[in-house]
Amino acid sequence: MKYRSKSTLFLIEQLIVIAVFAICATACIRIVTSAYFYAIDTRDISNALLIAESGADSFKATGGDYWMAGEMLGGVVENSSGTTTLTVYYDEHWQVVKNGQAHYILRLTADRSGDPILRLSSGELSIEKVDKGLIVSFPIAAITSSQ
Repeated sequence: MKYRSKSTLFLIEQLIVIAVFAICATACIRIVTSAYFYAIDTRDISNALLIAESGADSFKATGGDYWMAGEMLGGVVENSSGTTTLTVYYDEHWQVVKNGQAHYILRLTADRSGDPILRLSSGELSIEKVDKGLIVSFPIAAITSSQ
């Protein structure tokens, strides 16, 4: 009868325990990593909604005047091909910056369907992350102060 060493069985058992531990550790690392990126995305959406609310309130407070809203928000107003666009650039901490340092961009684009009879100025407000694209976008309207 052949004699088997107990140390061989002990080593095999230890290898199995280490393999199970490695699989569990890999799963835990994956869960923590995905939770971290989910938290970053949630933070971006939350901050984008706060900035969008500020932009919408500024637009409404100025009676739909893009230039006055641009002064309030610290943005740049461009009028090309008959389309007015207010653009505000933000850094990674949501502070207003110049274009070259931007991580986030607020855009308020005029909509030609504004109704002069109802004194309504409307547009599209969007916030995007420079390297990832659109975060939030929605239509906006304000009653103009002009008669």
